[in-house]
Amino acid sequence: MRCVVLDDYQGVALANADWAGLDVTVQREHLADPAPVLADAECVVIMRERTPFDAALFARLPELRLLITSGMRNAAIDLDAARAHGVTVCGTGSAKTPPAELTWALLLGLARHVAVENAAFHAGGPWQSTVGADLAGRTLGLLGFGHIGRAVARVGKAFGMDVVAWSQNLTADRVEPEGVRLASGLHDLLAQSDFASIHVVLSDRTRGLVDAAALACLKPTSFLVNTSRAAIVDPAALVEVLRAGRIAGAGLDVFEVEPLPLTDALRALPNVLATPHVGYVTAANYRTYFTEAVENIHAFLAGEPIRQL
Repeated sequence: MRCVVLDDYQGVALANADWAGLDVTVQREHLADPAPVLADAECVVIMRERTPFDAALFARLPELRLLITSGMRNAAIDLDAARAHGVTVCGTGSAKTPPAELTWALLLGLARHVAVENAAFHAGGPWQSTVGADLAGRTLGLLGFGHIGRAVARVGKAFGMDVVAWSQNLTADRVEPEGVRLASGLHDLLAQSDFASIHVVLSDRTRGLVDAAALACLKPTSFLVNTSRAAIVDPAALVEVLRAGRIAGAGLDVFEVEPLPLTDALRALPNVLATPHVGYVTAANYRTYFTEAVENIHAFLAGEPIRQL
């Protein structure tokens, strides 16, 4: 089976699984149009949502039989189009802890101005130029309280923070056992938050949920962290409040277009602490992704596909 692995940015796909007996080609650079490279591919392995697979792309890949994504959810795959073109789509396991850990890396980095002080240290700049924000006694607001949201909440409690949460179907009986309060709504959640962190799944209901009116509820001293999906936040409204200083800053790991264009306004804002969508990028997760991708290929070749989406 001719297999292509796309978007292996770190060049680690082959080292993280046993690909013996498979005809594998690895693409490290992101391809704006992957169709020419995939023209004769029977199997494609993709990393999360780095390369979208829409109906138009499936139509250009007549040889494709198997598409494998890391994780068991990928909003960038048109599953109806895959079925229409006879393509089996499978996923892999994915740990919940790495995104929670990166959330805290961004939140702490914002609170203590780590990027600014580190840059000054290496450049021979001023010795201390910022004043950090305290965590103890401050309010951590969580939009979403699933596996990742709960993990973030527990760390917040360990720091002595007051933790409040909200999502459309969240109830008090789910949050109170964790020592977390339930906000009455999105605007109430953000109005209370010194640090607000997003942990809901992107869907029709959550797309654009954090709009200009919601962002206006945050205090000028508040920070927003998004390690979930960029489209949950209105991008123009976010740039506006950051540019105007109506919030203290944002920690971002997800973007509407990835890689983010060099001309994007977010790159020029000094109150943005950003990472290039690495919330899930850890050694253990990569071993799971590629090991299970190979398992998926062998199961498909045996006529018994596993982990189908």
